[in-house]
Amino acid sequence: MLQVMADHWLNTAKRQPSPNRDDRSDPDDVSLLVIHCISLPAGEYGTGRVVDLFLNRLDRSAHSSFADLEGVEVSSHFLIERDGGLVQFVPTHRRAWHAGVSSHHGRERCNDFSIGIELEGVDDAPFETLQYDTLAALLAALIDRYPRLGAGSIVGHAEIAPGRKTDPGRFFDWPRVIGEVARACR
Repeated sequence: MLQVMADHWLNTAKRQPSPNRDDRSDPDDVSLLVIHCISLPAGEYGTGRVVDLFLNRLDRSAHSSFADLEGVEVSSHFLIERDGGLVQFVPTHRRAWHAGVSSHHGRERCNDFSIGIELEGVDDAPFETLQYDTLAALLAALIDRYPRLGAGSIVGHAEIAPGRKTDPGRFFDWPRVIGEVARACR
């Protein structure tokens, strides 16, 4: 069973502490879960370059598509790899830099009150069953840990940054995820 530990790291996740984080104004104000997707280069999986990006060690000369990432400092709390592996970059009580310019129900700056979860993938292709399994367990553990969260607190990046972002995309199976989380939280 996945469990958020007292130090705000998940008990089973591989720890890769990112420097791209800071303090939340209220560490207990976690009321939103944001689903993203990413792969570097786009559509290539298992390259390790997403981890490198979040740790500020991505070789920008390794691929032509990386040029526009120069100077970008981003992170997420979690990354779920194609094989279901789980990596954590930022403890959940701290702010990861994943949402950018964003708004949810009138609240600006979603990084202040959200946890970011990246799925290794692209927004125009399906995700893997193992990723959904890990995601459902992770969401249930986070909802168990933070009382302001529930199944209705889960959104895609596109929902909080419309017109700017499209992830996790049309292939993301929202009914499956919400159903699995609802069953796990009973």
